[in-house]
Amino acid sequence: MKDLTQGKESKVILAFAAPMLVGNLFQQTYTIFDSIIVGRLIGDEALAAVGASFPIIFALISFVIGIATAGTIIISQYYGAKDFKKVQKAIDTIFVFIFFASLLIMVIGIGFGKKIFELTKLPEEVIPQATVYLRTIIMGTVLLFGFNGINSILRGVGDSKTPLYFQIAAALLNIILDYVFIKYFHMGIRGAALAYVIAHAVTFVSAAVYLNKTHKLVRINFIRFDFSKEIFRHSLRIGLPSGLQQTFVALGMIALYRIVNDFGTDVVAAYSVAGRIDGLAMIPSMIFGQALSSFVGQNLGAGKTDRVRRGLIATLVYSIAVSFSVALIVIVFRKFFMGVFTETTEVIEIGAEYLIIVSSCYIIFSIMFALNGVMRGAGDTLIPMFITLFSLWVIRVPFAAILSKSMDEIGIWIAVPLAWSVGSLFSFIYYRTGNWKKRVIIHPSEP
Repeated sequence: MKDLTQGKESKVILAFAAPMLVGNLFQQTYTIFDSIIVGRLIGDEALAAVGASFPIIFALISFVIGIATAGTIIISQYYGAKDFKKVQKAIDTIFVFIFFASLLIMVIGIGFGKKIFELTKLPEEVIPQATVYLRTIIMGTVLLFGFNGINSILRGVGDSKTPLYFQIAAALLNIILDYVFIKYFHMGIRGAALAYVIAHAVTFVSAAVYLNKTHKLVRINFIRFDFSKEIFRHSLRIGLPSGLQQTFVALGMIALYRIVNDFGTDVVAAYSVAGRIDGLAMIPSMIFGQALSSFVGQNLGAGKTDRVRRGLIATLVYSIAVSFSVALIVIVFRKFFMGVFTETTEVIEIGAEYLIIVSSCYIIFSIMFALNGVMRGAGDTLIPMFITLFSLWVIRVPFAAILSKSMDEIGIWIAVPLAWSVGSLFSFIYYRTGNWKKRVIIHPSEP
């Protein structure tokens, strides 16, 4: 456990974010290697299927992620206030919610997955493989939520190292099983999905056993959970906007895929691969934003509001520096990166176009994520939700549709930094108002 209310802000945030960064890089390494193995050993149609499945999966799990994220914020604030009894209650409450939500998602995903692909006009030759991949992944939803739930809870109480070790284990096991199932067992795209499920099942069980034996504050009791209606109400108040935001973001991704799908399998495959590279490149900014949320939560819970602004400045310095460096690397080596996934020249060229347009604006994305990290750490998720949805549904999706008519797929790519710019501007304006400070759920005198 780590107390984020003591020490120099820049050092505290960097030390807390570093293990999270490494862990997420390993987690993203799975997606990278998964796409490489699928693209090289199965083909471009399978590569497109994996990419097209992601927004559907994200749409199904996004609401639960939002509520669980709210639980993490609550845990960080109770931990900052040293109310350890409620820390454990919050943990139990989150896991009860996760379990029942997972069952509902499995029913929806397995029953309606294929219909969703048909509605989004995914190329017909891609739909069979996409359906198999989606249904297999959805079968492991409970395990996936459980694994990520433990990691989020640990970060809420300041422990970012333990999740790192389990994320590394999950990524390595995933890659090994991925290759074995496809290369030697000839299981095709089902093998890729099954490898993902098994890897998370093993690491979830291992993490739960480890926590129960080594941590005093964080315990997972699979027989009896102390569900708290009060904490769940707090989770809904904070998490409902975030959950709705995640859901509408996922639906926006599906809408964007609907636009991309009109340009055929090569563009879908290029968009899928470039999205993997893009996701990896943006991890540092996202991690610093998440670390800042825990930092803000603990310090507001401890009544140390003066540390929040200094923490934001330190986070912005780190995020902007890393984003600039990453963008430079992606722009210079864009064709090489695309070529790792596929040998199809057309796919490589299309993906390279995407990367040079989008990566040029990583700094804007990092600023937006840091500002939103402050608001979420304070428990203010409603305004960030409106800003995100406005940027996506009023700017990105409409402009992608309009510009693609005259500029083909390049118009879709241009809409991405345009939306980030609007989101960053609105986030900065709201941050300056200071209204987010009023949303903290507890005060130092409460415990």
